[in-house]
Amino acid sequence: MKPNWPYSLFSRFGVELEYMIVDQQSLNILPVCDRILEQLAGEITEEIDLGDFSWCNELALHVIELKASQPTKTLQGWDTKAHQQIQQLHKTLDSMGARLMPTAAHPWMNPLQETRLWPHTYNPIYESYNRIFSCQGHGWSNLQSTHLNLPFLNAQEFGRLHAAIRLLMPIMPALTASSPILEGAACPALDQRLEVYRWNAKRIPSIAGRVIPEPVFSPQEYEQELLQKLYRDIAPHDPENILQEEWLNSRGAIARFDRGAIEIRILDIQETPQVDVAILTLIIGVLKKLVHEDYLTYEAQQLWSVDALANIFEDVIIKVDQTSILDSQYLQIFGFPGKVATARELWEFLAQQLDWESPETQQWKKSLDTIFSQGCLSRRILKAVDGDWRHEHLHQVYGKLCDCLIKGEIFIP
Repeated sequence: MKPNWPYSLFSRFGVELEYMIVDQQSLNILPVCDRILEQLAGEITEEIDLGDFSWCNELALHVIELKASQPTKTLQGWDTKAHQQIQQLHKTLDSMGARLMPTAAHPWMNPLQETRLWPHTYNPIYESYNRIFSCQGHGWSNLQSTHLNLPFLNAQEFGRLHAAIRLLMPIMPALTASSPILEGAACPALDQRLEVYRWNAKRIPSIAGRVIPEPVFSPQEYEQELLQKLYRDIAPHDPENILQEEWLNSRGAIARFDRGAIEIRILDIQETPQVDVAILTLIIGVLKKLVHEDYLTYEAQQLWSVDALANIFEDVIIKVDQTSILDSQYLQIFGFPGKVATARELWEFLAQQLDWESPETQQWKKSLDTIFSQGCLSRRILKAVDGDWRHEHLHQVYGKLCDCLIKGEIFIP
């Protein structure tokens, strides 16, 4: 590990957006990511750099990722540029009879029959995962997320950032859940992506733990107490040491010491980048206040155990924005004036403490106001379905979501 990294706290932001490739007419998954990248690059490649943005592959062949080629100094304007990239890519997709679908899970994909893994570069890694964990399931091949990478400059910044992220993680799905339907039916959890994600490495439970990271606050402690345990546990199943890298860690936020950042991975992707960036702006704003000890001291932040945070997190996965948070000590972290609150009420309270005065942040506030008034995307999807589970009706609802992505509109049932 490097003693120092390139960027200090909140000086840069790395954002990654994962989308499904589907057939234009049927909206069934279309495993053609390699063909799309080949058409753009002129050869088979896992990534194509288009300047500020890059498109790249993922584990499943029907998923493509849009990301910032380099960490950006500001998110202002980033969502608009990302939307332009999506519109541009659709010209290539259109020639293949394809389009992009947002949301964190395809609503009728059968992963046991339809999953196709990326067969080119990095295939030995993917095949190792498949051999050990069997990637023919929703927890591996039917989940799309928004990743947020936040930098740290040194060990001290790492500790403060890790402490803040751990505390806020339990309520993040209340904002972002967009996966209420699998295989044509309502799921037990409104964030079913995270519910299946929790168990996708159950053969070796330490790989994901309880998704909330352990209370370790230095790079050395992280390496010794967390990563080395994972490497020991995977070793009998990975004799060639293919997977013994820091990305083996499947917690919901992982340290990427190779790039000097912590990557948050529990955010379901939304219907348009504008909403993703609005949510990221709110999360970053609250994390800044935690890092600056506006709510409570750094020492006090370190005292929260995995179990205390994971218990809240697992409740929020199920009922998302309507989850009752009964742990008054958790509410007190943020100065909430009450002993009980729903996750939505807590987020609305936190949003009110931030500055939304500029024209661009006003647009993001509009997206957040939709979430606060009408619910997260999962809840709005279920409202649109309205108990009609016929395939043709689901096709209509998710077709509208595809339209929202290309038009840059918020989904209103």
